[in-house]
Amino acid sequence: MSIDIIIPNYNGSTIIEKALPNVFAALKNYKGEVIIVDDGSSSEDVLALKSLVYEYKDKKERIKLVEHTKNKGFASAANTGVKASDADFVALLNSDIVPHNDFLQSPLEKLTANENLFAVGCVDESIENGKTILRGRGIGKWSRGMLSHSRGDVDKSDTFWTSGGSSILRRDLYQKFGGMDEIFNPFYWEDIDLSYRARKAGFDIMFDNKSKVTHFHDTGAIRKNFTTSRVTTIAYRNQFIFIWKNITSIHLLINHILFLPVNILRAIKSGDINLLYGFFLALIKLPAIIKKHNSQKKSYKVSDLQLINYIK
Repeated sequence: MSIDIIIPNYNGSTIIEKALPNVFAALKNYKGEVIIVDDGSSSEDVLALKSLVYEYKDKKERIKLVEHTKNKGFASAANTGVKASDADFVALLNSDIVPHNDFLQSPLEKLTANENLFAVGCVDESIENGKTILRGRGIGKWSRGMLSHSRGDVDKSDTFWTSGGSSILRRDLYQKFGGMDEIFNPFYWEDIDLSYRARKAGFDIMFDNKSKVTHFHDTGAIRKNFTTSRVTTIAYRNQFIFIWKNITSIHLLINHILFLPVNILRAIKSGDINLLYGFFLALIKLPAIIKKHNSQKKSYKVSDLQLINYIK
């Protein structure tokens, strides 16, 4: 059994430097390597990252750097990392994640015991404004024509999705599903989309509260490189893309269409420019979304109604 740890990076060399000792400690009992994918960072950050990689190579640590010449987004960086791996499993970690030394043990036990299990999510001890909030387990809810997601209690093993920032996945299935869909670039909903497609195809995902990582949320690439308004717009855009791309239930699609004018008018009335702009940006991508929708549904075995509003 082998596992590679993949860390996408965008101008985050200083936080990766702090995380790497824990990453190598977690990997020491397994076959595999650390794969850092630089997603078009500044020249200064790339130089710092290369220096860091050379330093660890001199220490005989198993590490390599793969570079994008320009910034593409999280899904693209994750996919590049998985393509560079030949391990049985891959662990995806955000650059601002510091894993506990034993975070791989329990998920790998579960994955090797169940061939139908695609991915296992970790407890995310998220440091936010000086407080620790336990994240990692997600719940989904369909309401007023839209699918929303939120944090779930961490004392259960079912989950709506496994986070792209802290999860362990079966590499062959990741490739079979086409990886994370790059239509969601630069970030958000790509991990929910991948988990949902896997579940609709009949595979399992789960949350493991024995596997823990610490997430220094305020130091991540999104907070550092994007305004709050831009982040909100992208989140809305990708929420629409997810629905149009994945939902095949006639009941839910009609519900979405009927509520769409209501949601748009409500956004106009409240001055929610981000929702309106996000909807417009999603609409531009509609031909590509429909093409993906039609291609994906061929592999589906489980209905939307079985998956949505079930995990609470």
